[in-house]
Amino acid sequence: MALAFDEFGRPFIILREQEKKSRLRGLDAQKANIAAGKAVARILRTSLGPKGMDKMLQSPDGDVTISTRLLCFFIVCMLGRGVACLPGSGSPCIVCVGQAGRVRGLGHLAVSLVIMLICLLKSLPSKLLANDGATILEQMDVDNQIAKLMVDLSRSQDYEIGDGTTGVVVMAGALLEQAEKLLERGIHPIRVAEGYEMASRVAYDHLERISQKFEFTADNIEPLVQTCMTTLSSKIVNRCKRSLAEIAVKAVLAVADLERKDVNLDLIKVEGKVGGKLEDTELIYGIVVDKDMSHPQMPKRIEDAKIAILTCPFEPPKPKTKHKVDIDTVEKFQTLREQEQKYFDEMVQKCKDVGATLVICQWGFDDEANHLLMHRNLPAVRWVGGVELELIAIATGGRIVPRFQELSPEKLGKAGLVREKSFGTTKDRMLYIEQCANSRAVTIFIRGGNKMMIEETKRSLHDALCVARNLIRNNSIVYGGGSAEISCSIAVETAADRHPGVEQVFVDPGAFIARNDAMFQLLTYLETMVTCHYLTSLQESNPHCGIDCNDVGTNDMKEQNVFETLIGKQQQILLATQVVKMILKIDDVISPSEY
Repeated sequence: MALAFDEFGRPFIILREQEKKSRLRGLDAQKANIAAGKAVARILRTSLGPKGMDKMLQSPDGDVTISTRLLCFFIVCMLGRGVACLPGSGSPCIVCVGQAGRVRGLGHLAVSLVIMLICLLKSLPSKLLANDGATILEQMDVDNQIAKLMVDLSRSQDYEIGDGTTGVVVMAGALLEQAEKLLERGIHPIRVAEGYEMASRVAYDHLERISQKFEFTADNIEPLVQTCMTTLSSKIVNRCKRSLAEIAVKAVLAVADLERKDVNLDLIKVEGKVGGKLEDTELIYGIVVDKDMSHPQMPKRIEDAKIAILTCPFEPPKPKTKHKVDIDTVEKFQTLREQEQKYFDEMVQKCKDVGATLVICQWGFDDEANHLLMHRNLPAVRWVGGVELELIAIATGGRIVPRFQELSPEKLGKAGLVREKSFGTTKDRMLYIEQCANSRAVTIFIRGGNKMMIEETKRSLHDALCVARNLIRNNSIVYGGGSAEISCSIAVETAADRHPGVEQVFVDPGAFIARNDAMFQLLTYLETMVTCHYLTSLQESNPHCGIDCNDVGTNDMKEQNVFETLIGKQQQILLATQVVKMILKIDDVISPSEY
């Protein structure tokens, strides 16, 4: 593109011809798109399963995002077992720890420098990531449009199901890898897409047949706990997976409507405070607010509290006018002060008259109002967020009051206990509102040694909460460890025998996913293939056989209590197939020229 001027000085733009733009057609375009999708899947492949590893990302501005399992990277570097991928400047730096002979391109000195760098980064205020697929892809700076489709694929799985974000991308990458081989053999991409669609329907229906109903009640929550434990097994918090799974299940049941099979996760507040141990994480049937009393001499404990929930300012009204009041004498200033104090007296007395014993306000109030509240023995909390006010209103059965004139006894919330709790030797205090009239709003309060652990636990609990919600909506489960994928592969292979042609293409990806799980057992490629063929033979008699990644001693996932939700697994197959079909149908890529 160029800018030119005619004889009269009027500017006009000269555009290059369309033929000079960067353009890929046919098989070249399809291969380029497949390569981009496979690259994203390859990044997440080592994060899948209970033996999955983490990633370290470096943004273009120099901010470092480092994985949580630093100890694993230390060990790998010292033993020379890992793969290091160091791209050019300005692109994400990804360190993948997996099954490899040694660190490529890094000598002993470089390994030592890497370890020193990680020690330095550990002390910096860096943002820390887990091995959650959606989180990794959200933090990556992706420019390729096909790679963005894979990111959207993971995001869709996260929004709809909440779990399985890594597996859906890996499955899509496996489908693309097999599709590339078929395209090189001259098979039309539409035929490949039709074969994938037919195979996905077969796998979808087969999952329905091999699924089992998990009956649970409010008194028997063990089935829900076992499924949430499977979700937490691949997280860094897996040492406390039993207690965290129980907390997640109890929180979901507290806000669930079992008759309608409906769960509103917005009623579950997840709060964290640095300090203590992960084992100190607790479920509170009420609301925890990261605020304290507005005055240090106010009572720290209030029983049978009646709470006024205000969204109006606790101060005299400010007229919306441009007129000014000139105060040029002491008497006028004293009159103004008396009027303000009278207004504060009326507001405080209004709260006392309706029977309020605690005021929670969205806005602040000045020192004079604060002193008056303390003097009248009316505890108050200021600067509380709008979302927290809504949860407090739901939990206590109160009404949010937008105008002081509308405050009445019927709009007060009720709580059996309101207390202020201190943490450690710091000045950090939080407000606990417990024994509420309505227990449908709860809080999961997380403790941890540092902020990284708190954030990691929040992400892990989000997955567990979503799994429990999905089981309440549909209590059908399938068994994990790759058993469902192997069983689907056998079912598709059997169906493909009745429909000879390119529809058989789904067989290999199903086995590939199972091999990918087995990779984390630190098997060689030959051992992995033998294991998968052995499991395939076992699947004919027992569809619950999978990969024994944890070395329990049995391949029966039913005995190991490794479960996955049926709707989550079905959603993975449907979403991955849809995205792959979309990518395969693109045969022309036109990129703008570099002017």
